[in-house]
Amino acid sequence: MSSFPKGFLWGAATAPHQVEGGNIASDMWRSEWSEGSPFHEPSGDACDHYHRYPEDIATLAGLGLNAYRFGVEWARIEPEDGFFSRAALDHYRRMVGTCLEQGVKPVVTYNHFTTPRWFASAGGWDGPGAADRFARYAARVTEHIGDLVPWVCTINEANLISLMVHTRFAPAASREDSLGLSEHTGLPDPQAPAPPPVGWPSYNLEVMAKAHRKAVDAIKSGPGNPAVGWTLALVDLQAAEGGEARCAAARQATLLDWLQVSRDDDFVGVQSYTRERIGPGGLLPVPEGAATTQTGWEVYPPALGHSVRLAAEQTGVPVLVTENGMATDDDDARISYTRAALEGLAGCVADGVDVRGYLHWTLLDNFEWTSGYAMTFGLIAVDRTTFARTVKPSARWLGEVARAGGPF
Repeated sequence: MSSFPKGFLWGAATAPHQVEGGNIASDMWRSEWSEGSPFHEPSGDACDHYHRYPEDIATLAGLGLNAYRFGVEWARIEPEDGFFSRAALDHYRRMVGTCLEQGVKPVVTYNHFTTPRWFASAGGWDGPGAADRFARYAARVTEHIGDLVPWVCTINEANLISLMVHTRFAPAASREDSLGLSEHTGLPDPQAPAPPPVGWPSYNLEVMAKAHRKAVDAIKSGPGNPAVGWTLALVDLQAAEGGEARCAAARQATLLDWLQVSRDDDFVGVQSYTRERIGPGGLLPVPEGAATTQTGWEVYPPALGHSVRLAAEQTGVPVLVTENGMATDDDDARISYTRAALEGLAGCVADGVDVRGYLHWTLLDNFEWTSGYAMTFGLIAVDRTTFARTVKPSARWLGEVARAGGPF
């Protein structure tokens, strides 16, 4: 008997800059090629997913997965302020169409960290008129694909920088040094050399919530009737002895306040990988003897179930797991981690939590931001020279779970 409801989404996720290649109009591309860049290597052609998406979507469907979360790239669609590329919009409509032809539900993210150079140069999310510019972009995208798309995520991990500022947590998306953050305050370091501007999310909740809300309104005014929400990085913050007050404050500022924004949405996207323990002096190191991933995070599968329960309690809306996975070159370890995470998710469902799907991070071994191609989160390996794909055992295992709906 299935542990998950009928219509449950089983799939995988990607981000455009990390897989498409050639994202030359983006802020990240400029930063990657700048002098003294914090990036280990440039993204280059990435996985050439921009051209190979039909193969990748067909592979996903053939595995037994029924959903694909991917992003549309703002820098391709609006490479200059006010100029919208019909060719880029048509490309993404073809991607959505390919999903539907393969029996795959598209879950489309409108912004996954990267922004156009012009937007970043104008101050990014904190710049004047940023929310209106994002809403204008969201409206144009929705005009073009909204009639075909059932799920839209406006902004990926909108709370990422807030999480880093308040806890000093270093996600795989960006090491602290790549943001020019001061070691002591977590705020921009005035002594740091000025790199080309990058439009990372603002740590200011009001700024990101305003952009999200305006985008939601724009999407809801367009064609179709997609479910709309944003995604949040929900690290499982746990208090160690003496760290209760500090942990409570961090949870409030980085998780709970942001989750409140989702109360007016159709769903909330949960992205959870690990836990962090907080003592009286801040984050504690990974417990001695605990297994870690390539990112240095503790291997802690219960984080997913804990984060899903928190999101459901705080928002009162359905939960969609938009990312969960493990950076490792040991595929057996990936299966073990994912199995344990899904057991926790099944427990949430059994307890009545409204969970709509599980989208694994990630479909392809890809460009992991400042770490380059060193981190391997993918269900499918990609040859860095030929782009040849090799399906890993973990992908076949997850497909079998999806077909059966559990057990694991």
